[in-house]
Amino acid sequence: MQRPIKAYIDLPALTHNLLITRHYAPNAKIMAIIKANAYGHGLLHTAHALRNADGFGLLELEAAICLREAGFRHPILLLEGFFSTRELALLEKYRLSTVIHHDEQLAMLTGCNHRELDIFLKINTGMNRLGFASERFPSIIKQLSGNPAVSQITLMTHFATADGTTDNTQFHKQLQVFDQITGLTAMPCTLANSAATIRYPEAHRDWVRPGLMLYGASPFAAHRGEDFKLKPVMSLTSKIIAIQHLKQGDIVGYGGNFQTDRPMRIGIVACGYADGYPRHAPTGTPVLVNDLRSRLIGKVSMDMLAVDLTELPNISINSTVTLWGNGLPVEDIARAADTISYELLCALPTRVELEISQEESQSSATRICVESK
Repeated sequence: MQRPIKAYIDLPALTHNLLITRHYAPNAKIMAIIKANAYGHGLLHTAHALRNADGFGLLELEAAICLREAGFRHPILLLEGFFSTRELALLEKYRLSTVIHHDEQLAMLTGCNHRELDIFLKINTGMNRLGFASERFPSIIKQLSGNPAVSQITLMTHFATADGTTDNTQFHKQLQVFDQITGLTAMPCTLANSAATIRYPEAHRDWVRPGLMLYGASPFAAHRGEDFKLKPVMSLTSKIIAIQHLKQGDIVGYGGNFQTDRPMRIGIVACGYADGYPRHAPTGTPVLVNDLRSRLIGKVSMDMLAVDLTELPNISINSTVTLWGNGLPVEDIARAADTISYELLCALPTRVELEISQEESQSSATRICVESK
């Protein structure tokens, strides 16, 4: 018997969100970020729905090769680059672009026998995660420009605080560092993630790199995707599989941290932290039952959680439960659980079935992706 939990993937919503992204950055090319199995949405059918993007960015070499073998001819960028000379050969074979951000990668490029490599040079302007120190920029550019293996260089950095809600000092400091060291070059640039794409048009440059906004969620903690006319792509749903009638003073779930203060009726939902729902979501986290608002009660367990049905007398076993998605923004669940929507979307495990929206479900790319999951 198959468990009733499913993640519905609305491919037309992806297409819509790409159009909204173009509205925010009309003069830039869009590199759609589809790392981590397209943020949990499924790689190939997501790429198919985003086929009007100008390129794709991801981390996994195997996923990049999968895109090529599925027929995608877009520029494809490996966001962490390569880790061996063997991988360099695959970059050439499959015409993949690569970030370089440390000296070992630079050394592997020197004297290699490969040709026509498209390089994205990552500069550390203040996030202090990946990238060459800004003062080394002139010498590295000179080295790369003289390397016959390199066909094109694009300059890039990553902002630490573009999603901040108040002080934008750090953002402008990073942008100033980038512009000061690259100002005399005519090389293409890419700086903006989703937050910078929405908030800072001065950072758009040649390429923007949207991720979360394509999946319909807001990169800003104080906003929902709908505030920017974005549509949710994933709806995580399940069903009521049992109903319990409780007396005053009864407990619910592990630890007994929820105790009824009156007679209550609760529904048990086939969804738990092994299905990607946040274990630390507290009592009161919103849930929809047959599109009616309810609340989580007690602790989330591995495979189940409990919802309050006391004020919903018409709910029965097999009633549909929406954990997030249409009618219940994922940002609301993330906020209640003190996490971020990125984590919830990306944490979707393989045991949760993806059900693809009917409009695109007959495409070959969709069938391949569903099978591979």
